[in-house]
Amino acid sequence: MKYAAYSEYKTSPMTWLDQLPTHWNAASLRWMSKRYAGGTPDKGNEAYWEEGEIPWINSGAVNDGYITQPSELITREGFAKSSAKWIPKDALVMALAGQGKTKGMVAQLGIPTTCNQSMAALIPDHRFAPRYLYYWLTANYQNIRNLAGGEARDGLNLEMLGSIPCPVPPVDEQQTIARFLDAKATQIDALVAQKRQLIDKLKEKRSALIARTVTRGLPPEATNAAGLEPNPEMKDSGVSWLGTIPDHWDIDKFSREVHITEGQVDPEVEPFASMFLIAPNHIESGSGRLLALETAAEQFAESGKYLCPEGAVVYSKIRPALRKVVIAPENCLCSADMYPLTCRNKLTNPYLYWLLLSNQFSAWSVLESDRVAMPKINRETLNELRIPIPPQEEQLEIVEYLAMETAKVDHLLSKADAVISSLTEYRQALITSSVTGKIDVRALA
Repeated sequence: MKYAAYSEYKTSPMTWLDQLPTHWNAASLRWMSKRYAGGTPDKGNEAYWEEGEIPWINSGAVNDGYITQPSELITREGFAKSSAKWIPKDALVMALAGQGKTKGMVAQLGIPTTCNQSMAALIPDHRFAPRYLYYWLTANYQNIRNLAGGEARDGLNLEMLGSIPCPVPPVDEQQTIARFLDAKATQIDALVAQKRQLIDKLKEKRSALIARTVTRGLPPEATNAAGLEPNPEMKDSGVSWLGTIPDHWDIDKFSREVHITEGQVDPEVEPFASMFLIAPNHIESGSGRLLALETAAEQFAESGKYLCPEGAVVYSKIRPALRKVVIAPENCLCSADMYPLTCRNKLTNPYLYWLLLSNQFSAWSVLESDRVAMPKINRETLNELRIPIPPQEEQLEIVEYLAMETAKVDHLLSKADAVISSLTEYRQALITSSVTGKIDVRALA
């Protein structure tokens, strides 16, 4: 839908905006709000936290956008012995610091609460509708972060927040804009939620497909197409994590069929420094998809990395990255958090790759990793694992079938992700256009 613009504009005095509707004003946030930081009672004093009754929120709460539940409850004594302060309902809170994208994020309070010292309370005066201010600050998230060095670790402070320039439409118009954006955001968020549900279902379908095929074999229609015997007899594998398998499949120890590379190389010297280095953060969990490739030099890698031949299966041995598996696209290195695996004898690398992606193997690896002090899969534990071994011809058919069928699911996942990205961009553009006066929504709310 195309929205109308205002009839007249004037040059904006604000650095973040080039023009404003003629009847709008502008002012810095310091002249139109109260601002103060929170505080945290001593975490080591149980008397400040046990059986608390005063709401308290941490920086992560801003991710909710509208806060209706506290992160924790503190006691009256904890409140009195700290710099925590009450913040009224409907006021705004902004993260002054935090990991990742948290710094600069803003939320509105649906409850009166207190907050930690890494958050600022923003209490607008009578010239600001809080909900309009929330949308203005949301629209300028990156500009606000840039006040403290953008992606640098520097935090925001109250003085910086006071310097934020704000357009000031008449209050009734602010309220109209906020109502319009609330309605539109609700519609868009509902569509995004539907797409996320679809993505979850598709991922479940993909996982179930892999799990069934690597342990039960091809479905009848695929078996017939491959010229294999359909509906094979099943037998108890004798392996708790595996269950029943086709009667003609073998079972053997991991160590007899898979070689785990030993010996490390120095990634700071050539030719290793120019090789790609795969670490758990480069792999999408559960999908086997390689997200990025960086050379060892680009990652400032230190000594202690493994050499992986092209086609090797690279498996993450640490929690919480146990579902990260990929096939090396070329001769490369992998981090010490990963095992480079090469099959021999009766097992093939591509079949092993799909087996390690299966729900059954993932469940086994999580259970086994819990048995050690530092959660991971030890080399000895993996070597003792008993795994299924179909005939090689059948392995090749299973690999081809899974590659084809998962590609169909991945295509649908990609389309759903693209829709979510488009909706998210449209939502943000609508907020920005509304709070800056680029569109006139007075007749629409």
